[in-house]
Amino acid sequence: MPATRRQFTKSLLSFTCLAGAAAALPGGLWTRRASAQTRDARSARLILLGTQGGPNYTPERAETASAVVVDGIAYLVDCGYGTLGALIEGGLNYLEVPHIFLTHLHDDHTADVAALLSHQWTSGRIEPTTVHGPYGTKALVDGAVAFSAANVAIRLVDEARSVKPQDLFSGTDVAASRSPVEVLEDERVAVTAVENTHYPESARERMPHRSIAYRFDTSSRSIVFSGDTAYSPALVSLARGADMLVCEAMDTAAMRKAFEAKVAAGAYADNPEGIWRHIAGTHTSTEEAGRMAEEAGVRVLVLNHVLPGAIGDLSDDAYIAGVRKAFSGEVVVGRDLMEL
Repeated sequence: MPATRRQFTKSLLSFTCLAGAAAALPGGLWTRRASAQTRDARSARLILLGTQGGPNYTPERAETASAVVVDGIAYLVDCGYGTLGALIEGGLNYLEVPHIFLTHLHDDHTADVAALLSHQWTSGRIEPTTVHGPYGTKALVDGAVAFSAANVAIRLVDEARSVKPQDLFSGTDVAASRSPVEVLEDERVAVTAVENTHYPESARERMPHRSIAYRFDTSSRSIVFSGDTAYSPALVSLARGADMLVCEAMDTAAMRKAFEAKVAAGAYADNPEGIWRHIAGTHTSTEEAGRMAEEAGVRVLVLNHVLPGAIGDLSDDAYIAGVRKAFSGEVVVGRDLMEL
């Protein structure tokens, strides 16, 4: 199945280039730019590892994850189910991923954290890996380390290992703020974050959990990741003047149809309408994605965490039509293993 995803993406980009359909999906433009950037290892590349919205893994679209690659080092944004396999398939060395940035702690953004850290340790990583994210991230990493306790205990004895996961892997809780907060700065990237509006006030009052967006500034380009969010003035401010906004996007009518099909098949049996209210009220519609991109003055809008994505039947043109109500710049409908 992973080979199918890679072949599909390559075929789509090749077809787009030949057909001259850059207005709908500027694959030729971006694949050429990516090739040029590959010759300059310092240039930042974006690789979409998983582009499906929601906890809806499919062979065509894995759950949300992206990599910003600078100087050959991949900085991971979100880590939904399928991320470890996508890193391998995308030619990225998961052993050398030093930082993971989680936008929030829903399972479609975190499911592969334990798998990735465990495999880093088993494969012999001896340098630290830090997982950054909102409140609860430190506890999540501690849980991931506990998950691999039996594996570690066996290998420490049987393979005479000397490095322990708890000495390598750490989680740090990022402050949720409507003004930018510095998360990381090293020789390759500067990362800042703001709280977005994925959780309504009624939910925020009853829990400490938050959801955040990230901006990566490098020597060659700036890339902003919306995370899951409704319309967010703080995100617009964070993204102002960026080269690229990677923003979730939902066609509400098509997603409702896909949702009803899932309910009919037995999903969401505990409270389907409560779940639908969350989906409809706390995610970004295609129109809102276009509005935020226009207000921020970004150069390129990349649609990610798409809904319905592979669980529905919607053309790229349909996603773009919603965006065009507010945004006139370049638009890319993201697909797994697309490099920009």
